[in-house]
Amino acid sequence: MGSYYAIVTCRNSDNEIENAINSLLKQTIKPKYIIVIDDGSTDNTHNILEALKLKNNNIHVITNPDLGYDIGRVVKNWNNAINFARDLNLEVTDYHMISTDDTHYEEFYAEKIMHNMDSDNRIAVSSGNYDNNSYATPHGAGRFVRNSFFNDVLGSYPEKMGYESVILQLSLYHGFKNVVNNDARFSHTRQLGANHHFYEFGASMRTLGYHPLFVIGRFMQCFLTGRPMGRLGAIRMLYYYLSYKPKKEGYDSMYDPEIRKAIRIRQKTRIKQILGLKTTETLEQ
Repeated sequence: MGSYYAIVTCRNSDNEIENAINSLLKQTIKPKYIIVIDDGSTDNTHNILEALKLKNNNIHVITNPDLGYDIGRVVKNWNNAINFARDLNLEVTDYHMISTDDTHYEEFYAEKIMHNMDSDNRIAVSSGNYDNNSYATPHGAGRFVRNSFFNDVLGSYPEKMGYESVILQLSLYHGFKNVVNNDARFSHTRQLGANHHFYEFGASMRTLGYHPLFVIGRFMQCFLTGRPMGRLGAIRMLYYYLSYKPKKEGYDSMYDPEIRKAIRIRQKTRIKQILGLKTTETLEQ
């Protein structure tokens, strides 16, 4: 069976963080280590993490100063955790797992995910599921990423909005697969979209260069089914895609033309497949 380490981001999570970390520690296949990034908590989160460290020598904590809440620091914190593992020469693993301070996993979660990924080395990204609906793309929390793919294709997460989507798009472009394992279950204690109201869902589709027809199709699917964001979330997503004006640089800026082109090529091919049209266009063009 493969090996993994877990990355957990948190801020002001004293009501949730201990249960979230214990959920990882109770896995039938435990992470080799857990890197927790405390993004400037002002409550009792720091003390809880220090107490957990004393009981578990495989827990590492990165503590940031309090700079206020900023969702844009999430991806920066992921990269800091990845670099932390490299700089300290922590054990190299087959996968890294992205988790949050409000996610709880069934005890066989990691075992089920890695069993599938070990069996098929073309699976680059995989997650379980938190409800009874079917999803085509892995969720953000509970996501396992194959490190060989990640290091070869990205090396680090782009510190731009859409960072959760770009790895999925590039994995498909490079001939890999993304898989949702409905048998592996997790739950959230906070409602999806509670902090951002799906602003980044729409705006990042603009910065990633999503094809308009692909966006409309995604909106219709979300609006008609009501999942995973509800009909109001779907409307907000479309609104932000249409109205967002990317910045010239930084977290809110456009992705490189090559990445946008790769995404458009894949989406055009997918649209033609859905419409039942013959195409010689390949993902490698």
